[in-house]
Amino acid sequence: MEALLIIGRVLFSLIFLGAGIGHLAQPDATAGYAASRGVPAAGLLARISGVLIAVGGLGVILGVWIDLAVLGLAVYVLVAAFMVHHFWSDEEPTRTVEMSMFMKNVSIAGAGLVLFAMSATGADMGWELGARLFDL
Repeated sequence: MEALLIIGRVLFSLIFLGAGIGHLAQPDATAGYAASRGVPAAGLLARISGVLIAVGGLGVILGVWIDLAVLGLAVYVLVAAFMVHHFWSDEEPTRTVEMSMFMKNVSIAGAGLVLFAMSATGADMGWELGARLFDL
């Protein structure tokens, strides 16, 4: 079972590692898209979010403050869903793409909240490198 928990954590985190690297490797492209969606201070937020989601993804994989890492990622994708992927204000064909991105983010947030609840209540999360911060 431990192997499944670790594989699940890695699979959950891959999207954050990839996106974080993308945010940092191409900050102007990320900021341009965010600005086109009405995000204020898009350049600064693209860089900050890149660092946070990459670190959060690594935290989940390595089990370093896994509870804080997964909660931070869940909050991030919910905020991004509403700030960036507001499909209800779009016309087709953009509406369909943004709705898919919105629903992906909401689904990932749900998985993140499940992982947070497990971790914060002391459930076995598989191998971990560090301690947990929450004890609910």
